[in-house]
Amino acid sequence: MIHRKKSSEIEHIAASCEIVFAVQQKLEALIAPGVSTLELDQVAETEIRVLGAVPAFKGYHGFPYSICASVNAAIVHGFPDKTPLQEGDIVSIDVGACFDGYYGDGAFTVAVGAISAQAQHLINGTLDCLARGIDQARPGGRLSDISHAIQRHAESQGLAVVREYG
Repeated sequence: MIHRKKSSEIEHIAASCEIVFAVQQKLEALIAPGVSTLELDQVAETEIRVLGAVPAFKGYHGFPYSICASVNAAIVHGFPDKTPLQEGDIVSIDVGACFDGYYGDGAFTVAVGAISAQAQHLINGTLDCLARGIDQARPGGRLSDISHAIQRHAESQGLAVVREYG
């Protein structure tokens, strides 16, 4: 059952999302060759706490980090580690924060320095898929409409959608 949120609840969620966005901006500015995702995790935890929230992922089912960090072929929800990022990597960072009992969560993907044309095609295609999915999100709509729009566009670009995870 879907619980419709009250305006006050939406405002609290928005505040959590603003914290997530601020942390994402800080992390994106730090991403460069030589920086590890573990360093990014430490910055994220500090920033989330400075902004009055707590890391949403840390401790969830024993997850030990404040962010998820997926580099190159890692699909999603990777663990931060000490491996330095390298020129040409693609890194996706997922940030979650809980503020006053409400959660915000968001992910972004960036290139580390110059990347291959193939990697840029993947990033651009993924952003286009996201936009097509968002275009299908509407009251009374179906999740399958969103999924179909994403998959159709991905395949038209020579990309694929992950069929199973976990």
